[in-house]
Amino acid sequence: MKHFWLITVLLFSFFGKAQTLLTYEKPPTFNQCDSLAVNQLKSCFNYTLNNFIYNNFKVPQIVNDEAYKGDVQVLFEVNREGEFRVVYADAIYDELKEEAKRVFDSLPKIKPATYNGKPTFVQYSLSISIPLMPPKKETDHEGGDVVDDSKKESNLNATLSDEYDKINASLKPYEKLEYDSQLNIPFTHSYYARFDDEMNAIGTNSHTAAKPFVFNDVAKYYDIKAEKESLAKETDSWFGRKLYNEHLVQVQGKDYWFTVDPILDLQLGGETEGDDGTWNNTRGVFIQAGLGKRFNLSTSIYESQGRFADYFNSYAESLRAFGPDPAIIPGRGIGKGFKENSYDYPVAEAYLSYTPADFLNIQFGHGKNFIGDGYRSLFQSDVASPYPFLKLNASFWKIKYTSTWMWLKDVRPEVVVDDAFLTKYMANHYLSWNVSKRLNIGLFESVMWADTNGRGFDVNYLNPIIFFRAIEFQTGQGAGNAILGLSAKYKWNNKVNLYGQFILDEFSLSDVTGGNKSWKNKFGFQIGAKYFNAFKVDNLLLQAEYNQVRPYTYSHNTEILNYGHFNQPMAHLWGANFRELVLIGRYNYKRWFADAKIIMGQRGFDFNTEDDSFAYGGDIYTNENDRIGDTGITIGQGNKTNSFMTELQAGYLLNPETNLKLFTNLIYRDFNPQTITSTTADSNTFWFSIGLRTDLFNWYNDF
Repeated sequence: MKHFWLITVLLFSFFGKAQTLLTYEKPPTFNQCDSLAVNQLKSCFNYTLNNFIYNNFKVPQIVNDEAYKGDVQVLFEVNREGEFRVVYADAIYDELKEEAKRVFDSLPKIKPATYNGKPTFVQYSLSISIPLMPPKKETDHEGGDVVDDSKKESNLNATLSDEYDKINASLKPYEKLEYDSQLNIPFTHSYYARFDDEMNAIGTNSHTAAKPFVFNDVAKYYDIKAEKESLAKETDSWFGRKLYNEHLVQVQGKDYWFTVDPILDLQLGGETEGDDGTWNNTRGVFIQAGLGKRFNLSTSIYESQGRFADYFNSYAESLRAFGPDPAIIPGRGIGKGFKENSYDYPVAEAYLSYTPADFLNIQFGHGKNFIGDGYRSLFQSDVASPYPFLKLNASFWKIKYTSTWMWLKDVRPEVVVDDAFLTKYMANHYLSWNVSKRLNIGLFESVMWADTNGRGFDVNYLNPIIFFRAIEFQTGQGAGNAILGLSAKYKWNNKVNLYGQFILDEFSLSDVTGGNKSWKNKFGFQIGAKYFNAFKVDNLLLQAEYNQVRPYTYSHNTEILNYGHFNQPMAHLWGANFRELVLIGRYNYKRWFADAKIIMGQRGFDFNTEDDSFAYGGDIYTNENDRIGDTGITIGQGNKTNSFMTELQAGYLLNPETNLKLFTNLIYRDFNPQTITSTTADSNTFWFSIGLRTDLFNWYNDF
């Protein structure tokens, strides 16, 4: 991507021109048309070009021999210097195409079209009939009047199209149609907090677990367009509007619209445990578009280099995939080596969104999804790298039903086949039901299977309403890893919501009642609460959340069937074998914002030594057959580690339309394993950063 910025600048230049052009003041002009009135120039241009083609076009012998009758289609432009250039030619014979190009190359240089008195390029299409017939003489070449041949049938049957001009003339003032579209609202916890209380008011029929939301769903409860317009700054300059209030490029026509924006994530900082400083340099482009009322698309391309705090770098390198690259940047993708101690990690995300009916939205893309009302999710989170997916959202009555199919990768050296990462698949269903004005219940099921023995994508799991557990028994319990879940949310009042999740990987009732703490009891739960406009302070959100997952949950006796992708968990960031308390506060006032987060937890790691190579249940990528025992399994077993982390972020929203922020970030992390090993080190870190970021996804620093 070394020419990334050159391509981006060219795109912006082109779209910027398309945004302002409405019509050309004057068409291109041949010398013999110079003395004519402006309203006659187009007819003169048409006739002069037709006449030149007739006098200079030599029909190839093969065309005459075969008595061919047809045409040659030519797309051409007259550039800013007045030179003709063929963009594309099409005909049944290659000889006809070559002859058309030759004739256009021999055309003289003319005066270019102008807009506001400045030269510009124009593009036309032309159909040349074969055999040729002379054009009807429509002009006195000594300067006489030109007959408007647009109202007559040309003998040459060569009609110049003004389609390009009509497209520009059809452009409309930009109306911000994305805010009522089926595009996703980029999912960040901090931005979603802005409308969380409106979505969760008593009596609303909203469904808030399956994320990201689409604009059209949120528009029923919260006016994002009005919010962003209320934050607009008064400025008269083009640069001021683009910096503070608008998309860089925003174009709208009769049945389409699109926006183009740069992506930036520029950070500079330092930490107490490293001497090299921390930094990030992300540049990219973000495109959103709508075609008609039911089809939308979005794409974001990132080119990034960076170095982070030592604990972050160590975790990234522990995720390393098969091959020469030293790391996987958590949540992003493979990090190539850059200079001596940094990483280069390009990322591309995109999706198509189609709404064939008001109750159904279909998305196909490459990105991430999240299911839950909390900061964490025990069902499906967005902590892993992006992946291809197909998602169906159906909403009717008091129900929203989400089915998602994902194509994932196991990138460990031991499962690589012919130097290619192993493909694995994941499918899940989530049914959200508003039982009453206050109570919501969700049912979740998911299955993971792998592309082994030529199995490929198992069509058994393609049915969006089937029970995966039953299919798992039919195809063999070793063929897939099924997980079940239950969620609930209760609206205590319009200020307080309670929420929770329960995940079940495996369960043995006899072992539970026997009290022997069997390894088979693989489950976890989440409970949490949100307090909106806390203590009567507008836009202050307080949140408390507790998460707990028993050892060996999400793992499997067939390692490739673990609940992971690109060496990262697909659910909670910590995998399993942990308990955690999360406290969050978020506040915004106009363009100013501040977030505070405290995370305290206890985890159990493997020792990974020659004397102790047992799996203690925290690493979902280990084989559960290597467990420490069958009974007496407790949370925190293994290398017990206590961790404490606090993160403070404050800043200023520079552009509400693009979510471009100036920010400063402070992280304090204390990580204390019971035993220091080659894979688990004691760490006490203070990490400070300042930066400029287009905030489109969640960064998770709390490993």
